[in-house]
Amino acid sequence: MALIKTKHNRRSFLKVSAAGGAGLMLQFSWFSGLAQDSTTPAEAAFDLNAYIKMNEDGTVTIFSPNPEIGQNVKTSMPLIVAEELDVAWDQVSVEQAPLDTKKFSRQIAGGSQSIRVGWNGLRMAGATARYLFVSAAANLWNIPAEDLVTEAGMVKHLPTNKSIAYKDLISDAISIELPEEVKLKEPKDFKLIGTAVKNVDGFKIATGKPLFGLDYMEDGAAIVMLIHAPAFGMQLKSFDAAEAKAMPGIKDIFTINTSLEKPSWADVNAFNELIVVVGDSTWQVMQAKKAVKAEWERVSAAESSAAHLEQFASVFEGKGEVARQDGDPDAAFANADTVIERTYFGSFLAHNTLEPMNFFADVKADSARLIGPIQTPEALRGSAAAMLNIPEDNIHVDMTRMGGGFGRRLYGNFGLEAAAISQKLGAPVKLIYTREDDMTQGTYRPSYTLKYKAALDADKNLTAFEVQGSGIPSSPVFANRYPAGTLANYRAENFGIDTNISTGAWRAPRSNFTAGAEQSFIDEVAEAAGKDPIDFRLELFDNAIANPVGERNDYDAERYAGVLKLVREKSNWGAELDGVYRGVSAYYCHNSYVAQVIDLVMDDRGNPQVKKVWCAVDCGIVINKEGALNQIEGGIIDGLGHVMYSQLTFKDGAPEQQNFDRYRLIRNNEAPLEIEVFFAENQIAPTGLGEPGLPPVAGALASALYKATSKRYYRQPYMILEQETQILG
Repeated sequence: MALIKTKHNRRSFLKVSAAGGAGLMLQFSWFSGLAQDSTTPAEAAFDLNAYIKMNEDGTVTIFSPNPEIGQNVKTSMPLIVAEELDVAWDQVSVEQAPLDTKKFSRQIAGGSQSIRVGWNGLRMAGATARYLFVSAAANLWNIPAEDLVTEAGMVKHLPTNKSIAYKDLISDAISIELPEEVKLKEPKDFKLIGTAVKNVDGFKIATGKPLFGLDYMEDGAAIVMLIHAPAFGMQLKSFDAAEAKAMPGIKDIFTINTSLEKPSWADVNAFNELIVVVGDSTWQVMQAKKAVKAEWERVSAAESSAAHLEQFASVFEGKGEVARQDGDPDAAFANADTVIERTYFGSFLAHNTLEPMNFFADVKADSARLIGPIQTPEALRGSAAAMLNIPEDNIHVDMTRMGGGFGRRLYGNFGLEAAAISQKLGAPVKLIYTREDDMTQGTYRPSYTLKYKAALDADKNLTAFEVQGSGIPSSPVFANRYPAGTLANYRAENFGIDTNISTGAWRAPRSNFTAGAEQSFIDEVAEAAGKDPIDFRLELFDNAIANPVGERNDYDAERYAGVLKLVREKSNWGAELDGVYRGVSAYYCHNSYVAQVIDLVMDDRGNPQVKKVWCAVDCGIVINKEGALNQIEGGIIDGLGHVMYSQLTFKDGAPEQQNFDRYRLIRNNEAPLEIEVFFAENQIAPTGLGEPGLPPVAGALASALYKATSKRYYRQPYMILEQETQILG
């Protein structure tokens, strides 16, 4: 069995105490057992910041501290604790914890890091609680603890057939001294981890119970909505609200400014000066918004998509920042027999959370309650404290379940807006965005372009590779990812373009575009080399395994190659399928490896239909197979829809797509007919899963479309407007 420390230096990771009433409360740290390095705050490892609560009736309450955004951490995190504690899953109840930085660390939903960061701490907490109960039983029976076993919340001594429930050991367990280290289970002994467990909120979601931010309301709270500038680079000059104020149910109309003197990374917001409409009901406020007469003035450039394309066309003529260079790529290109150059483009994308943006706020003179769907509650509290001039300790943030986030709810401007309005009114408010409010507010996935260049010698061997990336505002290049490390001559270069359009993280940031461009180009280079696309990729990985170039390669070449081999085997790659066109892609992000094969057919109208997606995943140990499968399937469909249909364009600084009538999403009949997922089996600690399933889709789809149409796709979305019109009929 593996051992894990419960203490570091003089401060303990765990504390045991009596819970309110009867029961045992165990506090534990997210950071326990993690190797300390320069990126981990020294004190963070010693904070006591989460709970297991053993109730006197034998049930266990586990508080889930991280925001639940649909990634299933509210199920998976407690599952890890329950595994090491050795209780049956039907003995466990799960509760969402509020923001509490004195008890919890990294209460964030982002970067697919919750399980990866929490893995050791969660296991340690469960194992330590189990140790306490076993020790209490050993003392009670005067039997060596190593002779006892546990199962389903019971301690047992098999030779004498003695057994006792954890609940009957609570009072004795509280007095047990915490050990310096505890034993963890071997993966082969897991009973819960690796099984398929239903979402703990699944029944409540299906039956419409109030879980989401939009569900939350309190008596006496007003409904509020906002009016912001109609285009980026504009601000409010004046407004006339006389007509709107006279409408039924309207209480007030005024302006607020949510600018911060020192904004954090989570305070991205293009429109800080806003008109606020306050009323009794959503419908009344929406009607009053239309009656407000506002005059706006331009303060910075009116950007357009046509101008953006011109900027992208010229950006690589300048000198960028070289992020990495191995060997002498220029000499290799000069001596090449064949040089291939291709440029790829991706438009801005909106997040479009299914649940409209919303937040509840009740701000008093010296305190505030903020309740809603937020991925970064700690950042929101800090910004709210600065804006409201209220100490952070007096600001209470409760996290509701989120109806989608995809990065949009990392940026807490909507929570700040609710707080500012409540403070001005001196009353509780519920802020609600319309779809148009959200799609025109910003925080989009940036627009990107990537230029690739590859050199082949006379024997069709790859001798040099270059990638140049630019974006509005920044480059999507990952300089140390594949194919870096696989060949002697390599260069990665970054460019940027200034903008007044607000951008932010979108599911699998940068990877969501880069994977498709990179893998499409690799496919084209493989074709020029006369090699099977999987064989070509594996040859490069063999180089990185046998003789890696450089010391900064982000990926494990063997695991990367492993998912390619797995998807090749499972899809029966190479088999001729009548009327089926196949494409392949593989990508690494968020510490996980995913390879996909797409089987595409053309329907009677000449439109593509994804028949099947084969997907191989190496994310280490899979915690909950059902949740993991849902994440991969959802990522595949999300990725397909956006790379096929979605784009956000600008004219005179204003987005041209402001609702789903013009912003195209995937439809039910366009989703893959079948998705089959295979997880690599190993005992590596779990890594990210909420995002890695999405990026490879674009490359596999582009390759399959090329097989079907003999056309290469260099611009996302792949289905241009004329084809979209044909599909719509």
